[in-house]
Amino acid sequence: DVERPAARIHDCEMVGGLLLLHAATGVVLSSYLSKVPQGAADKILGIAQAFQRDERADKVNLVVGAYRDGGGSPWVLPTVREAEQRLIARGQNKEYASIVGVPAFLDRALEFAYGPGCTALSEGRVAAVQTLSGTGACRLAADFYARFLPPGTAAYVSEPTWPNHIPIFETAGLEVRKYRYLGADGRFDVEGMLEDIGQAPAGSVFVLHACAHNPTGVDPTAADWKRISDALLAAGQHILVDMAYQGFASGDARRDAAALSLLAEAGPPLAPPP
Repeated sequence: DVERPAARIHDCEMVGGLLLLHAATGVVLSSYLSKVPQGAADKILGIAQAFQRDERADKVNLVVGAYRDGGGSPWVLPTVREAEQRLIARGQNKEYASIVGVPAFLDRALEFAYGPGCTALSEGRVAAVQTLSGTGACRLAADFYARFLPPGTAAYVSEPTWPNHIPIFETAGLEVRKYRYLGADGRFDVEGMLEDIGQAPAGSVFVLHACAHNPTGVDPTAADWKRISDALLAAGQHILVDMAYQGFASGDARRDAAALSLLAEAGPPLAPPP
């Protein structure tokens, strides 16, 4: 190898939860950093960034799923503002949480997601951990499946699905396959999904959207969910429920969690990200 100037890592440290790499310029035979490829641009955030650069006044951002005011700025829910003020007023310290997270937060999150009448919750059959966002929850679930399910287990995602679902499961080491979801007529293809559930190997992981399906916005009806639940149970499949928009789809948190409640009561192996 021809010697050439390159960045050489000579030290690293953790500061406030961030991994800092200290690079020094020098002459080295080769550098692993020079072989690290540039990551692909995120499609969703890329469009959001293009929106920010666009100087036209009549633009509308339809990419990120968040409430915005008339000027296009994020609109913070009054309940969130109130929660922030209550936390500040308590003057709580910043002690480290346990490995699973903040117990009080987990208890409230589970009750909010499953509802106070959930049998599995009242019987103590639900375990929870706090994660870094829904993306972190999906990744933790994917790692869990990859570690404890038999080698070769596949994860099935809807066609189409949230783009990040695919790299999350692939990076964890799972093969990603797709099940039919949206028909050519723009409606939910319940028969196609049921057929794919039945034809998938038993013990596969099916990633479901509880409500406000991303990116289509097309959700199964209550009757559809009952058929989906029965099919998953009959086929012996594992279920991962991604419920990122509870309360935002219909405005009713319990209504938006109806699919999760149905699946929890039915009894298939279930892993809903908190």
